[in-house]
Amino acid sequence: MIISSSKTFEEVLVFLEGIDNVFVIGCNVCAARLHVGGEPEVLDMCAKLKAAGKNVVGWALPTAACSIQSYEKLVEKGPGIQKADAILVMACGSGTSVVSMLVDVPVYPSNNTDSLGGRSQEQVIPHLCEMCGACNIQEFGGICPKANCPKGLLNGPCGGSISGKCEVDTEQECAWELIYRQLEKTGRLKLLEKIIGPRDYN
Repeated sequence: MIISSSKTFEEVLVFLEGIDNVFVIGCNVCAARLHVGGEPEVLDMCAKLKAAGKNVVGWALPTAACSIQSYEKLVEKGPGIQKADAILVMACGSGTSVVSMLVDVPVYPSNNTDSLGGRSQEQVIPHLCEMCGACNIQEFGGICPKANCPKGLLNGPCGGSISGKCEVDTEQECAWELIYRQLEKTGRLKLLEKIIGPRDYN
């Protein structure tokens, strides 16, 4: 799940300055689950834009903004897109990029893309993966220290963690405390003796 958060409406209005006809596209997957781009949020955005003097020519809610097949599919969902001077996408950066490739008008994001996360037991887990392209979480009990440790430490905790809490964010559990517990639970503490080198970017 891509974790995204809403920009302020003031930021969105800055993007759309001087633009009259706006079409809004949401995302019925990640953004909907996070309440930053599902149908209620899209309708709320349309109402706010109208109140701010914008002409909202329509809206669409594809299953996933990051996998829209064609411009024609967008027209099927919302014919008003053909009258748009700009499109506002209420999805992650990936969804915004896909829409940009399909249309000939400016496309603007209403969301910030924060991280790659997940959802378990109805709880959103925001930082699970940094998408570094060199996955080795098997060395860390399935917990990515690059995503979970603000310092990205690969060979154990820093000296600042106290009582299992992160030095940078004291509300957050130390990633290495979580890694230790997971390796202990699965009988693989021996992995902590292995030195992990930095990623080779060649």
